Amino acid sequence: MGADLRCDVLVVGLGPAGGAAAAAAARAGLDVIAIERKARIGLPVQCAEFIPAPLGRHARAEGVERQRIRAMRTRLPSGAATDTPFSGIMVDRAAFDAALAERASAAGARLLNNTALEVLLPGQRARLRGAGSAREITYRLLVAADGPGSRVAHCLGLAPLQSVHTRQYTVPLLTPSEQTDIWLSPAYPGGYAWLFPKGGLANLGLGLDRRFARDLKAPLEELHGRLAAGGIVARDIRCRTGGLIPVGGLRGRLVQDTVLFAGDAAGLTHPVTGAGIAAAVISGERAGAACAACLGGDGGALADYEEDMRDQFGDSLARAVRARAALEQVWNTPAAADDAYHRRGWIAFDEYYAR
Repeated sequence: MGADLRCDVLVVGLGPAGGAAAAAAARAGLDVIAIERKARIGLPVQCAEFIPAPLGRHARAEGVERQRIRAMRTRLPSGAATDTPFSGIMVDRAAFDAALAERASAAGARLLNNTALEVLLPGQRARLRGAGSAREITYRLLVAADGPGSRVAHCLGLAPLQSVHTRQYTVPLLTPSEQTDIWLSPAYPGGYAWLFPKGGLANLGLGLDRRFARDLKAPLEELHGRLAAGGIVARDIRCRTGGLIPVGGLRGRLVQDTVLFAGDAAGLTHPVTGAGIAAAVISGERAGAACAACLGGDGGALADYEEDMRDQFGDSLARAVRARAALEQVWNTPAAADDAYHRRGWIAFDEYYAR
């Protein structure tokens, strides 16, 4: 077993939430160790790679920004299309995550790649495993930023988050575009399909709820073939990826004793769109600051973190959960082909906000 470690804050996961948390806590003068189970931060990419415009300050590092997005086109089951303003940036997600981690390292955080949380132990200790050996770490606070399948949550005996499955291809883009394309269809129950341009490439993918359909490959292949036949994308597939997106809204509690949940692990991903990078960065920064305040003597800092996250995101996430629940009543029925249901369930339409 390797030598034991000690720190003020242990951050589990170095995605956007973990990188932001580690940087904020380290800048405040705390001794921070952040672990990432992957050998390389951000890889493999399991994301459509879009960030909203206000998050552009995190896209300034070399190689992060790929292109600007101006609008979103939403296609309903009938084929009707609606264009809406949709300002944002397509990024190289691996470079984005790596830039956040580099800021944390520059602030003094110790980053341990290829290191996984094995188990939480009594006395604010954890056993880590990396490079074939185990070591223990003693911490004062822990930030769980380890995604929808959070190992921290599992170790605490918490229920897994409700999630949808996604599958995505990266393909050459033959028709330049500054808009994202969204397809709402009974062919994608519990989710939708997307095309996100990023320079000469595009991310083409879909998500669905496996309670209603099991096969992601066939509908994605059909959409890919249709767009290739129309000269929008090439038939060549440069990369295949996929993953889970939490869609059940916030965890019942974001703070469990000395553990703070952030990002996807907290359930902060939008249950309708799947967008989660902005909320991850915001919650990570706030979690790191809360750790510093708490260890500096502010006994209410962790409770304030929970309240802040619920104030910022609670209402929008609850609305999205209700919209999902309404659509769940019609999937795999003839009503799933009715545009009206999808207008009430998607953010581009006034009906979504009128609920």
